[in-house]
Amino acid sequence: MMQPEQQIMLNQVWAELIIEELVRNGVKHICIAPGSRSTPLTLAASEHAHLSIHTHFDERGLGFLALGIAKASNEAVAVIVTSGTAVANLLPSVAESGLTKEKLVLLTADRPVELINCGANQAINQQNLFTSHVCHSLQLPSPSINVPAQWLLSRLDQACFTQQQGGTIHINCPFPEPFYGKKDEMLLLDYLAPIQAWKAAFSPYIEQPTYSSNVTVSPQWMKVAQKKGAVIVGKVTLEEAQAAAALAKELGWPVLADPQSGYYSSWAHYDLWLQNPACAELLVDIECVLQFGARIVSKRLAGWLERYQQDYYLIDPHAELLDATYHSHVRYRTDITTWCQVHTQSLEERDCFFDHAPSLAWSESLKVASQNALTLARSMACHSETLSELSFALTIGQKAESCDWFIGNSLIVRLLDMVGELNKQHIYTNRGASGIDGLVATAVGVQLANQQPLLALVGDTSLLYDLNSLALLKQATAPVVLIVMNNDGGGIFDLLPVDEKKKDDFYRMPHQLEFSHAAAMFGLNYHKPETLTCAMSMINDGLKEGLHLVEINTPSGQAGEELTRLFQTIQHATLF
Repeated sequence: MMQPEQQIMLNQVWAELIIEELVRNGVKHICIAPGSRSTPLTLAASEHAHLSIHTHFDERGLGFLALGIAKASNEAVAVIVTSGTAVANLLPSVAESGLTKEKLVLLTADRPVELINCGANQAINQQNLFTSHVCHSLQLPSPSINVPAQWLLSRLDQACFTQQQGGTIHINCPFPEPFYGKKDEMLLLDYLAPIQAWKAAFSPYIEQPTYSSNVTVSPQWMKVAQKKGAVIVGKVTLEEAQAAAALAKELGWPVLADPQSGYYSSWAHYDLWLQNPACAELLVDIECVLQFGARIVSKRLAGWLERYQQDYYLIDPHAELLDATYHSHVRYRTDITTWCQVHTQSLEERDCFFDHAPSLAWSESLKVASQNALTLARSMACHSETLSELSFALTIGQKAESCDWFIGNSLIVRLLDMVGELNKQHIYTNRGASGIDGLVATAVGVQLANQQPLLALVGDTSLLYDLNSLALLKQATAPVVLIVMNNDGGGIFDLLPVDEKKKDDFYRMPHQLEFSHAAAMFGLNYHKPETLTCAMSMINDGLKEGLHLVEINTPSGQAGEELTRLFQTIQHATLF
């Protein structure tokens, strides 16, 4: 049987090897929640010179904090939690990353096998807890001199290799007690001797080639390029969206850009104009769609795609199926920017130019429709100073000063999709599972990764759900303005065809709460503007300095009524 001093040392050595190998595989940030069973991992991380450490007392919020950092940095972020339900609280953020492919590395401390399923305290079955939501699970044995250090390093490298295309890896670490005591490295000299060369180096134990972004042009491409087509830009980076727009310009095709891309095209507000029969008729003869990135916000565009039956190309680096309508299509799993650049260049170098006159007429008509739909929306917003959810969405994209954006999953993201003017903004969302959990924590993670001022927009129910994560805002390194759109419950449900009484009781669930006391509790500057001009002033002033909670109160049901009138007007209007 292993002596206590040797077990303490072996626990710590394994933890140090795990942390070091993750750093060599690119991990720069690690998020830690409190706990005793995770002590070896926590101490190893805290003593590593090349890690940025982030902490939070709430494991669910911690997972979303890591998700935000991974989202903005495009790098793997590690998470350390103790055993038991602490691990289970990571599931919402893991589910999101499984869909949107941010890279998380979960280091979950566990009881050794002999304490599982025997009534021991804080012991649950953690093996395969995240099932299909992770891209790889690694169940480690308890640290033992009978398991070589080389085995541990090679297994860690293989786990990281499987993560190249994104997603979460779960490394379950069962540590036997004791955890606390003096280090005596002499106890493990023989054990560590075979990896001395690795310790002296700075590369992973096993190096494997990275994802290739080689792109070739199909022989059919020139025929595709001569068709009447459209470019759809989904959830991509701003740089990818700009590359797609450059390709569309060369093709002479319109660009329908999702607000998550941060790109604003001349054909914006399609969630409105697609409801107009004359506009929809212009899309009937489209022969080809190029879609970059998936997970679009607009239900109308998704509905149109579902009915579309012609040539369809989907370009996205992720490996899983991303077409919910199961079209017959051509799928390119590759780097979006590179694909766009290569195909744009092929058009620039072609021997003859296409006659785009037939396509230009209809796409120009849709440009006019876009602007007329926006004008109608502005007329619905009533007086220019009236602060409603619609007027706010119409204004915020033009008026907010330079900053990163995080947009939550309440009514506001749909309004921005309909009427917003977000152009050349770096936009972040959680639109994989589209949950309302962890939005504040994710937003803070984005800020910590980018080190830029941040504007975050969430709904009132979303903020109530993630109230603990307001504590994370004090970690921010630049100004943060958190806007809560308070319509007294789930305003996104206002348009459901449900009896009003049941809508209140079971969907909207009004709470009659406001957030001034929450701001005071977490040390945030609190603002409650009464006019649109005042709101924009408070937001822009807040983006210069400090941490701010801006609460925008609107009457329950107001947005639903405004949108109902707007949709009816759009359907019967002459837009071009």
